[in-house]
Amino acid sequence: MNTTLRENIDWVGAIDWNIRDFHGYDTERGSSYNAYLIRDEKTALIDTVKAPFTAELLRNVAALCELSQVDYVVCNHAELDHAGALPEVLRAMPRATLVCDKKCVAALGAHFDTSTWKIQTIADGDSLSLGRRTLRFVTTPMVHWPESMFTYVPEEKLLFSMDAFGQHYASGVRFDDEADLPAVMQEAKTYYANIGMPYAKPVLQCLDKLAGVELDTIAPSHGLIWRRHAAEIVAAYRDWAGRRCQPKVLVVYDTMWQSTETMAQAILEGAARPGVNASLIHVRRTNLTKIATEVLDAAAVAVGSPTLNRRMMPMIAAMLCYLDGLRPLGKAAVAFGSYGWGRGGPEDVNEALQRMQWDVFREPLRAQWRPTPEVLDECRRIGQELADRALNPPPLESGQ
Repeated sequence: MNTTLRENIDWVGAIDWNIRDFHGYDTERGSSYNAYLIRDEKTALIDTVKAPFTAELLRNVAALCELSQVDYVVCNHAELDHAGALPEVLRAMPRATLVCDKKCVAALGAHFDTSTWKIQTIADGDSLSLGRRTLRFVTTPMVHWPESMFTYVPEEKLLFSMDAFGQHYASGVRFDDEADLPAVMQEAKTYYANIGMPYAKPVLQCLDKLAGVELDTIAPSHGLIWRRHAAEIVAAYRDWAGRRCQPKVLVVYDTMWQSTETMAQAILEGAARPGVNASLIHVRRTNLTKIATEVLDAAAVAVGSPTLNRRMMPMIAAMLCYLDGLRPLGKAAVAFGSYGWGRGGPEDVNEALQRMQWDVFREPLRAQWRPTPEVLDECRRIGQELADRALNPPPLESGQ
């Protein structure tokens, strides 16, 4: 496996082939914890790995240099999938000084006893010379934690981008041009949708910071390294963070005795037209990770639930709770569903959509017991309205 980014700059991280759940994120392709070693007059390790992979990281570093010769360990992000190995790493590298910003020092101190660590704090724009190469630090608060930062090597036009531009993607290769690019881009989209979406404004501010920076290679903390398609992933992030929607309609539903499913199919039928990507999602036959990814660039969403115990169905509630936290703004939306002797499901959905500040353009559509032909005709009209709105989405208000 080729692990060399530049002469004397190497990937030394670990691949997690078997992880399938990353705090609720379905990681069907596994993941990696990327760390990088720069050997110059001074030697610097950029980030570490999740604690169970510490021995693998140390072996990879030791294959390139003596552990006792590492001068700096840079911590771009205090989350434990990147910083979990720090206590053992710093014990194994007695000469090393930890380099991070002040917020990172505080976050690490909440997890570890840092009293014996040698720590050098940096601020936005600070630089650290390694000899022929320089580390320049770019603070990126809330992309996606308060202490997050990037490390840039101007001499190499190389950016160590922390979690930004990453993917949960285990692979036997390390670079974007060695893999199936559509698959890598899809995993990058999934990563942004499920981790970066709530922080769209800070992400855009970060992209503006990078606008004048020459980038040949972007080395994130998860997944593959962007050495040929760096411009494409930056452009994709600008679209995603700018909440640029596609002419896309999602009909997401749950059902008990197929009444709500029949309504969902009629809405889909109405939304299907040339130029509109309309799709149907049964919430219990997929997962929240995929649904959030689909919602990311959808312009219009219909959400349907029958009534169960005066409320919406549990998995619809879980989906809406998950999406509410991710804050996918700028969606046209409608609630629908069936009920029997008592209402509740569609009304619950409608309230949740309004809390999310989506453009709920009508009252929820309800069917008692079974949808009548008249109700199904109304479902088709709603589908047509969703398609119209998907083709002509309103601009987002300032600040969204």
